[in-house]
Amino acid sequence: MTLKQKLYTVVFESETPAGKTFDILLLILILVSVTTVSLETVTYLRKLYLPYFQRLEWAFTILFTLEYLLRIYSSPKPFKYIFSFFGLVDLISIIPTYLSLFIVGAQYFLVVRVLRLLRLARIFKLTHFINEGQVLTRALRASFTKIAVFIGTVLLLVVIIGSMMYVIEGAASGFTSIPKSIYWAIVTLTTVGYGDIAPATPLGQILASCVMILGYGIIAVPTGIVTVELSRTEKSMINTNLCPNCHTEGHLPDARYCYNCGYLLNGTRK
Repeated sequence: MTLKQKLYTVVFESETPAGKTFDILLLILILVSVTTVSLETVTYLRKLYLPYFQRLEWAFTILFTLEYLLRIYSSPKPFKYIFSFFGLVDLISIIPTYLSLFIVGAQYFLVVRVLRLLRLARIFKLTHFINEGQVLTRALRASFTKIAVFIGTVLLLVVIIGSMMYVIEGAASGFTSIPKSIYWAIVTLTTVGYGDIAPATPLGQILASCVMILGYGIIAVPTGIVTVELSRTEKSMINTNLCPNCHTEGHLPDARYCYNCGYLLNGTRK
């Protein structure tokens, strides 16, 4: 194996002792990094230890930057990694510290590093969680069009309801504009009910009551759509093997080729 192949095995795969050790150390660093950013927001701790927090943040960022560059170098298809889900997460997790040089407070967005903990299932070979995640992903994809149509219908409803409430109540009851009335319709339809504005006339209260009742029915619709797709989705046991070509995981235990790009999983093309 070349140096690049050895690095790929350590950095991307968790099947070998070296790869698993690397990933576990990386997860520990991620947890410590997120904890550091969180503690920095505590006022009395920030006053006492701000210089130490900043040094730690830069140290973690430099380490994660080196790791990101190492992944790009060792990947057979660097651009596939860069634009993959985990590639984008890895990039986003190091950007905030550099942005903090120009934007005050940008470093607090470093908490997005917690997304990198999604690798836990692969690292510890928790295939049961990966299987369930694959099932949920397929169900959401299958129901995307239906949910999009549903959300579009809801948006039309809140525009109509908000406009009606603006005409019925007017500025005297706090409905000073159609956008603000649409905001009220969204808050009421989703059963959140902030109470910052409320109808005062009998007709407005009747309309509000109808919107509240409608809200309970609307909330159940997307849940039902996803539930139906989940029942239709077939479960299959998969492993934690990662495709070197497109960085897709979740292959069948006896799979020779990547289901996404057709790449031979032992490292040579089909």
